[in-house]
Amino acid sequence: MMVLTGSEQASALVGRHYRMADHYEVGREKIREFSRAVRDFHPAHWNEAAAGDLGYDALIAPPTFSAIVWLLVQRKMFDSVLTGYDISQMLHTEQSIKVHRPLVAGDRLRCDSCLESFRQFGDMDFMVIKTVLTNQHRELLQTAHATVVAQTGAQLASELVTAVDGVIMTGQALTERNAPQHAPSQAVESGMIECFDKELPGFAVDETQVRVPCTMPEFDGLTVGAELPTRVIPLSRGDLVNYAGVSGDSNPIHYSDHVADAAGLPDVVSHGLLTMGLGASYLTDWLGDPAAIVDYGVRFSGFAPVSATHNSEIEFRGRIKALDPVRRAATIMLTATCNGRKLFGRAMAEVLLR
Repeated sequence: MMVLTGSEQASALVGRHYRMADHYEVGREKIREFSRAVRDFHPAHWNEAAAGDLGYDALIAPPTFSAIVWLLVQRKMFDSVLTGYDISQMLHTEQSIKVHRPLVAGDRLRCDSCLESFRQFGDMDFMVIKTVLTNQHRELLQTAHATVVAQTGAQLASELVTAVDGVIMTGQALTERNAPQHAPSQAVESGMIECFDKELPGFAVDETQVRVPCTMPEFDGLTVGAELPTRVIPLSRGDLVNYAGVSGDSNPIHYSDHVADAAGLPDVVSHGLLTMGLGASYLTDWLGDPAAIVDYGVRFSGFAPVSATHNSEIEFRGRIKALDPVRRAATIMLTATCNGRKLFGRAMAEVLLR
């Protein structure tokens, strides 16, 4: 049987629709674990009474909590229908979220995904993956787009492959994923089912049209160009390991010196989605209402190296780029830097204000 390359598999999958065979249930304690991992200590993530004050009857998850599901779906896709790629070598370059309603404890998430576009540029494959989250009531909760890049033009350096295979989570090494039991024909057993709906689902009225935000800043008190307070967040190796466990991102460049060195990195580096999550917590800290974030997107441009012996520091800043008086919405430009290194090529959020 002819084995397709990753590029051939991806090209053939554009526009096809897959669904996770099982739902993901948002747990109360998982929300707290994730909140701790991204340093988001807003009371609505920890206390039902505080969530009730914002109009919700269960704990609210931080905006990037869905990274857990995105990563789960991507792993299942690469384990079942995109087996020609080495997932440990995939680079996540961009992520955006449109929040229709915050995830809350007790939501039973159904996840639909499709490869929206595929293109090759030199020896790089660029893929845009669209993911839609709905709940047990068929309500639309989030729509996300992720851009991932894979190098395909040359064989991976044997030193790097060996380093990764030696430390990556059992079952995710390239040699194990290419074994016969991981053939694409086993997509259902791997947790993904191909669907033949014309479009991904979306059934609910957008909550952002009806909810009154409970933000600390008021729209009428803001001006274009105004700066948000600066926040500096320390980051340790323990924080990286904790986020890897909580989110399910098992790429060893985030915890193994040996793999980071083999990959040509200056040190173990932070997860892009962790940095994005910290940026969301920075916004929540200013807003006072995590449900006020309705759009958030980041283009990743750099990594934050994290030493084995001392903390790194990430500095977050924000600036109001635009104001919409009809929707009482603000567009916020974010920056994140570590030792003078820019971590975001472009980061923007839309927030609703009282």
